[in-house]
Amino acid sequence: MKRRSFFRNFGLASAGLLLPAETILASDTESLLKENRSFNQVSGKVTSQNSGITNVSVSDGYTVVQTNAKGQYNLTLHPDAKFVFIALPSGYAIPTEKGIAQFYIAVENIKQPKKVDFKLNKAHTDDTKHSFIVWADPQIRNQEDAAKFLSKSVPDTVTHINQMDIKPAFGIGCGDLIWDKQELFEDYKQGVATTGIPFWQAIGNHDMEYKTRTDEGSGAAFQSHFGPTYYSFNKGKVHYVILDDVFFIGNDRKYIGYLTEDQLHWLEQDLHNVTKGSTVVIALHIPTQTGIAAREHKKEEALGGSLMNREALYNIVKDFQVTFISGHTHFNEIWEKDNMREHVLGTLCGAWWTGPFCGDGTPAGFSVFEVENDTISWYYKSTGYDKEHQIRIIKPGTDTNMPEHVFANIWNYDAKWTVTYYEDGKLAGAMEQFTGYDPEAYAAYYGPELPSKRKWVEPIATDHLFVAKPKPGTKKITIKATDRFGNTYSEETLL
Repeated sequence: MKRRSFFRNFGLASAGLLLPAETILASDTESLLKENRSFNQVSGKVTSQNSGITNVSVSDGYTVVQTNAKGQYNLTLHPDAKFVFIALPSGYAIPTEKGIAQFYIAVENIKQPKKVDFKLNKAHTDDTKHSFIVWADPQIRNQEDAAKFLSKSVPDTVTHINQMDIKPAFGIGCGDLIWDKQELFEDYKQGVATTGIPFWQAIGNHDMEYKTRTDEGSGAAFQSHFGPTYYSFNKGKVHYVILDDVFFIGNDRKYIGYLTEDQLHWLEQDLHNVTKGSTVVIALHIPTQTGIAAREHKKEEALGGSLMNREALYNIVKDFQVTFISGHTHFNEIWEKDNMREHVLGTLCGAWWTGPFCGDGTPAGFSVFEVENDTISWYYKSTGYDKEHQIRIIKPGTDTNMPEHVFANIWNYDAKWTVTYYEDGKLAGAMEQFTGYDPEAYAAYYGPELPSKRKWVEPIATDHLFVAKPKPGTKKITIKATDRFGNTYSEETLL
């Protein structure tokens, strides 16, 4: 769908908040005729085995209507609409084509009479208990990157899926699926097909086209492969939303984190049909906010580093228990406040396929979320390791500023973890949380000649580092970290 500039009035969309399509048409016919616009009625049914499904949300990205008791709907298309799509209801299988979720039809493919039916199949299992994985920033730039993605990241994902007790119901590609080369969407799609699970996609800044005059046309290539850039679906007791917060400002490759009024208005309508107080998961590429500016002693984040109008989003979701999932930054961070939590994820590509970990020392990998009713747990899965790998120890002498200290990078740390260390098997106490650079990431990436493949990669300050100064004569250090769910992880090293 065309994402109109935020400089334009949103007129009809705003006037029609939470009103049925017929009301919108009746109240605005005269003004629309004056503007020489035409509206088209689309109708259809959402069914399973020839039985209508009630209360399914159907949208064109501007208006949201719901099916009646017979599964029927009527929708008045906005003149800028590009797709008609549904919010998949809980209890139904995700329709796919080679793994890519199929929940939409392009408006240009709707034939006269304008009728669009959606046929669904019941899920084979109860989906109130399910899991999903998130690939943040595969960021494939060339065939060399694609080969690493297909030969390392994808097989590692498949192996882990096969080992999981709760098989993933789906995956999410959380933006920057490719790196400005639209032809490489095919390699991404090949990887998705190999996983054997359905995937939903969010658009990232490197998935956009930059030869367009404005943001409105920047998502055309992405849309041709994956459909709408914002939409929603349901699994079990959780409502999932994918948003498009990359806004091209029409100048070279410059963009900001921004949600248009069209999109915010659509989200208000979408959430109107969701029970207040329930769990909502929102995936978007650019984080709503991060702590990077404070960690790097800057007044504010770089332009494009976070969502500029996040308060508008926070206000819309204030009545729900919200988990945001984002990527973009190439570091891992979890923050919580009031009814919200955000997972800013490390990347599938590590340091843009030029090193085994991100600039903050988070290994290349993906996140796994497990859902039971409306409760969510999670862990980070590092490429090439099993799920128990949650700590990396850096021996004394690696950091020249603190040569006598041992470091632990615990990338999925949040405030509810505890971290202790042992000297030769005896408890020595809690490790001290430290904000700075991972010594190994610093050694690998700092400076104009490192790393050799992409020399502009730099280390990133993080607060998921822990330090301790072992007593003289200590021969072995053991570090134990316990997460908020009671899982304890352990690593040890000889000094």
